[in-house]
Amino acid sequence: MSENLFKLFTTQFSTNLELRLQQMGSKLRGKVREGFHVGKQASPVNYLGPVQLKAPAGRFAPKNRTDADFVRRWVFPQDGEIDQLIDSFDELKTIVDPKSQYVTGAANAVGRGWDDAIIAAAFGTAQTGTDAGGLSGETWASFSNAYVVASTFGSTSASGLSVAKLIEAKRIFRHNHVDLEAEAPFLVIGSKQESDLLNQVQVVSTEFNDKPVLVDGKVTRFLGFDIVVSERLTVTSNVRQVIAGVASGMYLGMWKDQTNRVSIRNDLSGEPYDLYTSTSYGATRLEQGRIVQVLCSDTTGADITP
Repeated sequence: MSENLFKLFTTQFSTNLELRLQQMGSKLRGKVREGFHVGKQASPVNYLGPVQLKAPAGRFAPKNRTDADFVRRWVFPQDGEIDQLIDSFDELKTIVDPKSQYVTGAANAVGRGWDDAIIAAAFGTAQTGTDAGGLSGETWASFSNAYVVASTFGSTSASGLSVAKLIEAKRIFRHNHVDLEAEAPFLVIGSKQESDLLNQVQVVSTEFNDKPVLVDGKVTRFLGFDIVVSERLTVTSNVRQVIAGVASGMYLGMWKDQTNRVSIRNDLSGEPYDLYTSTSYGATRLEQGRIVQVLCSDTTGADITP
């Protein structure tokens, strides 16, 4: 064999194109109420306030009229788009076809956008009022003490997610007349909170549960909560804002669901492929008491992926 064969050595590249680590789509859509709208804003629900029973004024006395109060909740659209171009000349110079992964990556970004809107709205300012001219902001701070499980609950210092905190969250729901028999509560936690639960014997031991809680090593349901793990929850000063709620407590409004379009741009040099993804959506908290904030010590920090 010739000692010059090395001059014919080749380099082989993979035809596989995979997405880097990222949250794959939405984790929260389907956990909250949802509807479709048109216009610059929408009222997804009208609330009728409670009325009180009154004693009669007396025999044959005029009746005392009772006037119920009403309030509307509002949601506003936010638009989003991703426009990706693939030059036809560039495509001739590679063995990798990126179009399908471009579309998948854009769809994942849309899903993360929906989740971020829901998470921000959970403890953000919700708009109430009869119409656009008389809206008022309902801030979380204005009533948060009644609907928050403190980071120090059940301990002398800030602690992670515990069974005691989950029990307290359910107590808050009950105290505010949330019908947990009619709708199952959900719990959005981070990876650190999932680890906290897995390290508690009340969660993993069958001695404390009538059936196994772990499913393939994951805690998907505990104490009646449907559990979702998301790294996108807000972290402030090493405290993560875990969301406990029921579907009737959050709302995702859709003005335009995810739309993907692939076309060829004849107006541009090289006539590139144009992969266009768009959506229009908005989120709001529907009613205080249906959402509970569970504060947990967490030093893992914010989500490191987009």
